[in-house]
Amino acid sequence: MQKGNLSINSENIFPIIKKWLYSDTDIFLRELVSNGCDAIAKYKKLVSMGEAEESNSPYKVTVRLDEKNSLIEIEDNGIGMTEDEVKEYITQIAFSGATDFISKYQDQFENGNDIIGHFGLGFYSAFMVADKVEIDTLSYKKDAKAVKWVCDGGIEYEIGEGKKPTRGTIITLHVGEEGKEFLNSWKLKEILAKYCYFMPTEIYFEDVEEVKKAEEERAKKLAENPDTAPVEEAPKPVNDTTPLWLKKPSECTDEEYISFYHKVFTDFNDPLFWIHLSMDYPFRLKGILYFPKLKHELDSVEGQVKLYNNQVFIADNLKEVIPEFLLLLKGTIDCPDLPLNVSRSFLQNDGYVTKMSKYITKKVADKLNSMFKKDRKQYESFWNDISPFIKYGCMREHDFYDKVKDSLLFVNTDGEYETLDEYKAKAKDSSKVFYVNDKQQQAQYIKLFKDNGVEAVVLDTRLDVPYVGFLEANCGGTKFARIDSDVSEILKGEESVKLDTTALEELFKANLENDNIKIKVEALKSEDVSGMIELDEQARRMQEMSKMYGMENSFDSTKDETLVLNSNNKVVQLLLDLKNDSNKGEETKMLCKQIYDLAIMSHKPLSMEAMTAFVARSNKIMELLAESK
Repeated sequence: MQKGNLSINSENIFPIIKKWLYSDTDIFLRELVSNGCDAIAKYKKLVSMGEAEESNSPYKVTVRLDEKNSLIEIEDNGIGMTEDEVKEYITQIAFSGATDFISKYQDQFENGNDIIGHFGLGFYSAFMVADKVEIDTLSYKKDAKAVKWVCDGGIEYEIGEGKKPTRGTIITLHVGEEGKEFLNSWKLKEILAKYCYFMPTEIYFEDVEEVKKAEEERAKKLAENPDTAPVEEAPKPVNDTTPLWLKKPSECTDEEYISFYHKVFTDFNDPLFWIHLSMDYPFRLKGILYFPKLKHELDSVEGQVKLYNNQVFIADNLKEVIPEFLLLLKGTIDCPDLPLNVSRSFLQNDGYVTKMSKYITKKVADKLNSMFKKDRKQYESFWNDISPFIKYGCMREHDFYDKVKDSLLFVNTDGEYETLDEYKAKAKDSSKVFYVNDKQQQAQYIKLFKDNGVEAVVLDTRLDVPYVGFLEANCGGTKFARIDSDVSEILKGEESVKLDTTALEELFKANLENDNIKIKVEALKSEDVSGMIELDEQARRMQEMSKMYGMENSFDSTKDETLVLNSNNKVVQLLLDLKNDSNKGEETKMLCKQIYDLAIMSHKPLSMEAMTAFVARSNKIMELLAESK
């Protein structure tokens, strides 16, 4: 065996690799299996060019575990290497030049930035788990000799003639103490499923102990019944070499799309619909994006978009590459041209990545617009599930909003879907959109507005709080107002009786014992309503934003509330008569508080203390009514 030194200026390269890449140690298996697949792909290319003979055995990569001897092997029947090639490709530490690599990214490593999987570390990632690595390889070239290479993690290695009888390469890892967790079948299968599930070459997993037990069991059965050989089940690959995204969209069935979704995301619910991405110029990109069915609003943050490079898994939800709002979806995106030999911070400014993001954004917008125009009913049936994604996307990506703004829907209080233009076309005031955020709580307002021919839309999610502000800023002067922000504007009618409004306001202020309360008297169209609460729209939004950020106690909305008394209501009119009766002071006070609480209850829930007082007061009023009979 010859001895030599690795061509690198720092003998501490392996401790550095282990330290920098520790959090992603399992990446070693992806790198080594990827190398095996590459070796097979190269050999297939040579065969297609007539420069190599067709393989006598199926192309495959085998990952083999020998837990007893602390060994992990990765074997392929690809192109193999000659001794000169081993020296060139292995001993040079061929990952973009080690010295330049270290000096260029030293600061990022020291700051703890996780950049594993983006620098093509390849073979030398083996030393993240191994104290010693062996390579046994035989080139496809005629008269080539087998080569053996051994390195124990220092800068010295040994290389000489090997004993491998067939074309290909075996990499043997002598797993050290730090890598003991990987001497486990379940662990290795999990890594293969995560990183290698869609690699283009069949990958097999073998556990030496399990194989040995199976052979012993087979021999035992054969000894017991020599005339009948036991049926041996053929091993199955752990991966799918032809992911659905590689097929043309026209060749895929709905059943295939749904089955692929279940398999990749282990979601038992069917997706609502999907977008098949396929582009070859100016960059290559393929993938499938699914719109999942949400159980509730918060589900929308649990999306998962898997990024691949030539069918090799890179990362989930890589924000530097995939537009942030798309991360609410589920999907797979394969980008063979993605520049993985640069840091993530550089990816954010990479021109290719920007073009890719714009392409994906456009395809998603095109799909939504197409559904809206061609099948409005189906689009409406999906709206409640896809609206969180669309609203968030509009606020995060203005380009996306510009593309889909004419397909944005609102649901009115009757459950009907309409666009902003459709709402405004029916509205008495086309510059204002009335909305509710709690149909049950605001039922009285809804009825009164309907009776007056005014429609309201429902905006009842947390996302709608900033969404309303976004729409106002981008919809050319259109304002949004909750239906309790200015009731007199819509509900004001003719006075049936002339009342002393000043005396009425003073009466309520005195009996409600609240110096901060604002009171005004209006003649409303409906005589059935005694009082209503108005809350300035901007003040209420401040209150809701404070609540969203956990600061609800820092904002007192009561000082911005106005009690609107209906001068056309008989109970309100009666109060002025009671005011002049000194014997009716208690009844007057109870009615004032009852009117106020009823108005509050149509506006928001009463506090526990206020509800207790309201119930007691209601019982007292019923007693007085009964006694009067």
